[in-house]
Amino acid sequence: MLSVSTVASRSDQPRALVTGLKGFTGAYLVAELRAAGYKVFGTAHASSLSCDEGVYQVDLCDRAGLRDVVEDVRPTVVAHLAGISFVGYGDAEAIYRVNIVGTRNLLEALAGLPELPKSVLLVSSANIYGNTAEGMLDESTPANPANDYAVSKLAMEYMARLWMDRLPIVIVRPFNYTGVGQSVSFLLPKIVSHFQRHEPVIELGNIDVERDFSDVRMVVKAYIALLEKAPKGAVFNVCSGSAWSLKQVLKVMAEIAGYEIEVRVNPAFVRANEVKRLLGDAGKLHRVIGKLDRIDLKDTLRWMLTESQ
Repeated sequence: MLSVSTVASRSDQPRALVTGLKGFTGAYLVAELRAAGYKVFGTAHASSLSCDEGVYQVDLCDRAGLRDVVEDVRPTVVAHLAGISFVGYGDAEAIYRVNIVGTRNLLEALAGLPELPKSVLLVSSANIYGNTAEGMLDESTPANPANDYAVSKLAMEYMARLWMDRLPIVIVRPFNYTGVGQSVSFLLPKIVSHFQRHEPVIELGNIDVERDFSDVRMVVKAYIALLEKAPKGAVFNVCSGSAWSLKQVLKVMAEIAGYEIEVRVNPAFVRANEVKRLLGDAGKLHRVIGKLDRIDLKDTLRWMLTESQ
């Protein structure tokens, strides 16, 4: 492990620590941070084979190991992306342990630094809103989590409040987002991959559910802007403000790919506590960081289809 003096002496650049740096969102955030002038360090799970410079192999639940990383890096800003992000993940105990206890370990380590970061971004989820009434969901919408993942993220938010008098924490609630490189365990990459392979049939769950989909490139720009603005103690939706059903997504993909795919509903893919409609209001975000250039979902899907082939 690098010593504090080694890291600090490399450069006078501001330093960013990104947990979950090797994940889908991490790759895009790292590129944006470097473009903004940051020296980027990150954590990856201990089972990762990566040995890239500046990447520490540590588990969030390794309290001592995480503290060593934080003391080595002494970050100017922190983006906490690491955690279990798949709603259908089968191990509920792991979801709670990683998303709540792992986050607490990070905050404890950061609060112990002689010089605190200027901004700590924690990624929660719009899933905390659950099966809400129709309409745009803003940050004042009562939480109504409908699965273990959502409950873990809401609990993480409450736990983080205990540290807000000691750390400049900003919480984001991203709605669904996608892009090149996202795992096919998520719906849109799964659909795109079927069209890439020219599969005649796809098995899905409820295709009438509606989601607010954003492009990952827009999402990380919002994260960078919030790290720079550092609105301590605030919570923000990160979303597009437009809802798409999976049925509409399939229609657009058919137009882009030039053929229609047969959809078969597999009961195993229909979740009992399915969130029917998630549509976000990003007004609060825009008032703080300004309007972001929204990327139309059609353009995102076209990018995913062509770039991943």
